[in-house]
Amino acid sequence: MKDSYLSAKLVKEDTIRLVVFSSLPWSKIEPWLVVDGVKTKILHPFKMSSMPSLAMIDYKLDKPLELGHSYNLEIYGRGCLGVDVSEATTFPGFDEKYYYDGDDLGATYSKEQTTFALWAPLASRVQLAYRDHKGDHFSYVTMDRTDKGVYRATLKGDHENAAYVYWVYNSETVALCTDPYAKGSTQNGEQSVVINFKRLEGIDLHKEALPVLNQATDAIIYEAHVRDMTIDESTDIVHKGTFAGLAEKGRKTLKGNPAGFDYIKSLGITHLQLLPIYDYRTVDEKNPDASYNWGYDPWQYFVPEGSYASVLDDPLSRIVDLKKMVAAYHEEGIRIVMDVVFNHVYEYEGSVFERVVPNYYFRHRHNGTMANTSGCGNDLASERPMVRKLIVDACQFWAKTYGIDGFRFDLMGIIDVKTLTQIKDKVRAIDKSFILYGEGWNMGGEVKEPLGHMGNYKLLPDFGFFNDHYRETAKNYFTEDYSQMQPFKHAYASSSVNFIEGAKFLNANQSINYVECHDNATFFDFVSKRRSDLPLKDRLDIVKLANASILLSFGVPFIHAGQEIGATKYGEENTYNKGDHYNKFSYKLLDERIDMVNYFRDYAHFRKGLGALHLYDPRAIDESVDIRDVGTCIRVSFLNKDVIAPRRDLQFFINPSHATYKYVMDSPYEVILDKNGASSKEEASGVVEIPPVSVLVIEGK
Repeated sequence: MKDSYLSAKLVKEDTIRLVVFSSLPWSKIEPWLVVDGVKTKILHPFKMSSMPSLAMIDYKLDKPLELGHSYNLEIYGRGCLGVDVSEATTFPGFDEKYYYDGDDLGATYSKEQTTFALWAPLASRVQLAYRDHKGDHFSYVTMDRTDKGVYRATLKGDHENAAYVYWVYNSETVALCTDPYAKGSTQNGEQSVVINFKRLEGIDLHKEALPVLNQATDAIIYEAHVRDMTIDESTDIVHKGTFAGLAEKGRKTLKGNPAGFDYIKSLGITHLQLLPIYDYRTVDEKNPDASYNWGYDPWQYFVPEGSYASVLDDPLSRIVDLKKMVAAYHEEGIRIVMDVVFNHVYEYEGSVFERVVPNYYFRHRHNGTMANTSGCGNDLASERPMVRKLIVDACQFWAKTYGIDGFRFDLMGIIDVKTLTQIKDKVRAIDKSFILYGEGWNMGGEVKEPLGHMGNYKLLPDFGFFNDHYRETAKNYFTEDYSQMQPFKHAYASSSVNFIEGAKFLNANQSINYVECHDNATFFDFVSKRRSDLPLKDRLDIVKLANASILLSFGVPFIHAGQEIGATKYGEENTYNKGDHYNKFSYKLLDERIDMVNYFRDYAHFRKGLGALHLYDPRAIDESVDIRDVGTCIRVSFLNKDVIAPRRDLQFFINPSHATYKYVMDSPYEVILDKNGASSKEEASGVVEIPPVSVLVIEGK
């Protein structure tokens, strides 16, 4: 047999194909079809193709093969050969026949019993293996196959914190699997854990303390990573690198400045966006200091990341710590945005999805190979009903259970519009102020359905998009590329106004304005590379100018942690796995540049108090604002005085040049904000001097 290879596959609902690769002579093959271990009938070829060393033989069945049974071909002289049924996921009508819309997938706990439900329509058998809390040995239960290919089991009695896995039998092979809908986990996702969420209801999420978000332009978003914000040795944060550490109050830097929670609270932001906090793969949860990752390698979509737990080997710790962290920020009026990755998983071959339902959860090219639009080896097939259901269910779970207030979608342009719209409907039913935005790059795809990229902005009116037009024009204009001055004015007005260029968005709520995020170089590093001729102070002035300009722009301001103090990644651009040295928030640098922090706070406070900057209707922006040139500066003034009331007149000047510009005022004025932040507000008259590399805000009297 070492010179032969045989495989059997269900290629149509009623057709099994036997493929024979052999250097040995072979004759007509008429195997027995063995169903659940019982010989049922002899199959006769109805179609055969052959060439030297290769033959393909098709066997027509009397009726479509019914999934949920064991199928083998018993071939005389060759033994039994399992029939691969995974191609059934592509047959017409599969989704309609097996779509399950129930809300009980996973483990559902009560003190009297725990029920388990697993969607595995291809499987011929599923066993539940479980061990109760602190138990040494697993017990086994054969699950019942029910409607829509859902396998079920019920354990009587109290099984809180029980660990469990599934043995799933697909196409005569068995795979050890965790639960795709698991809400709890042992370390490194080795086993799923039954969680009693009623025990956690005493943790008040303080949703009542959150101001209503009338429109996305009310937000100031600050992007951070749990470990990065707490790991620096220059603070007295106790639980470094954890959810608990990010919620510790009263912590200080070496020079007595606020650190961690108190620092974030002090900035005047409205939303803290956290890089992935679901369970991801490439950090060892038993030894989190041994490796580093941002978390864009999803492993369990309903489970918090275990390396962020204060007690690493306690499955409840990560859950309790996360809820308490969210509650702490809510008490201060700060909403939590969760960075979610529903475009790919860490690796599809070993993923729970491929193990439980092979050939279903991932997109394939027309030639059958894996789609790789994400660049990560696989693309989740969000358009398939049960994949869509899992994604929507996960989003609803995070919003309900953990009080998450927004989602930032990684590579949103790969996710289909229908899935995104369903997510919006579910989470907005929980919280009308829920914010939704993502990376809208048009990366193509292997599906015909519309996807969530910027080109489809009209199909996603409730979603924001990272505005790369703003990013690129701002970065270039702020480093004195004046060819980008006019395009930047269009971006400044949220890219939704037909001004200089055509509108790219429906309104300003869709424009996420930024110059830096976790990806690519920090803005300070970009400036240092582009303008290496400038001394440090001048480069930091450019950073301050960019931060102030973002906060004064129409749209949604987005700031990456450390951007406010000119943080560096030492010239590295992609630091997703490069460790604390490149990624941590430096509180030592904060102590050295506290003036930049104060500057940022002043502009954030000003933005929050000025209703004009919260305008989102492009017609209102167009009618209210006049944007003109003063040399290579930009001057913004307000034509509609109602939107700046009770102020009488406001003008902004953005000057990225190293020249001082002068502007003649018709009336006295007062400097509200200058290159140092809050001013003395002394009244002046006549000529306004606009200092080099600065933003100036004045109020006419």
